[in-house]
Amino acid sequence: MEIIKKKFPKIKRDYLDTLQINIGYKCNQACSHCHVDSSPSRTEMMSDDIIKLIPKVIKANEIKLLDITGGAPELHPKFKQLVIEVRSLNVEVMDRCNLTILKEPGYESLAGFLASNKVQITASLPCYLEGNVDKQRGKGVFEKSILALKQLNNLGYGIKDKGLLLNLVYNPSTPQLPPSQKELEDIYRRELKERYGIFFSNLYVLANMPINRYENYLKTIGKLEEYNKLLKDNHNPGNINSVMCRSTLSVDWKGFLYDCDFNQQLGMKRNGNVKHLNDLLIPLVSLKNNPISTGNHCFGCTAGAGSSCGGELT
Repeated sequence: MEIIKKKFPKIKRDYLDTLQINIGYKCNQACSHCHVDSSPSRTEMMSDDIIKLIPKVIKANEIKLLDITGGAPELHPKFKQLVIEVRSLNVEVMDRCNLTILKEPGYESLAGFLASNKVQITASLPCYLEGNVDKQRGKGVFEKSILALKQLNNLGYGIKDKGLLLNLVYNPSTPQLPPSQKELEDIYRRELKERYGIFFSNLYVLANMPINRYENYLKTIGKLEEYNKLLKDNHNPGNINSVMCRSTLSVDWKGFLYDCDFNQQLGMKRNGNVKHLNDLLIPLVSLKNNPISTGNHCFGCTAGAGSSCGGELT
């Protein structure tokens, strides 16, 4: 069929403003949808030498946002040090937090640390119903997540005019496109407030990427080809100019560069001579108009209303 053969359009980079770093694959959870295949058994962790490069690269390239992900990034022993150094440069820092890490023994002070350094939190909460969350993320995860959200609210996160961003992330539990972000945000806001007295800043809806653990899940239930076709059938060319890879670089735990986090997990290194964090130490090296490495999985970002680490594109 013609739709199966459709190739993702060629796209080029705009100006770089966000550095997204994966500082380790170790996580205190093992979610069924995780495209990183993170779990408590993973041992990959960014070295101290690579960690030290990050503030230097941010300063040399006038990066506006450091987006820290994992695994559970907070498990890295130099997580706090990195946050402090980057915030001292007056650069925004985002922590992609799974919420339950805030309730783990030894991490009781983590929420307060994030608040005192005004770190943006983007946290996964794929539903406001306990059964749906625990099915996707593990038994007991929902209860811990609610406790963590209440703790964050008490610190001012998600509360209007407090200046502490708390963004929640939804992704479907079944092989389908996410619903309308605005409509679902209204439902989340109402349900979380009425059920638990919880507030948040924004809801981001993300499509699940058919790679790694989620790809294996789709194969197991016999839905991989159907899901890939769904993404291609719903490709929206209007989303091309807004995809995150145009302004974001992804960095793996070894310091190598990729056009996005999904490419990183597929081992698709970027085109051009800038391959590693060391290559970005030259002040204001320009990546504008560099070609972006693409594949069939990229339809997951442009299907329907679009999907990126910041939610809908249109």
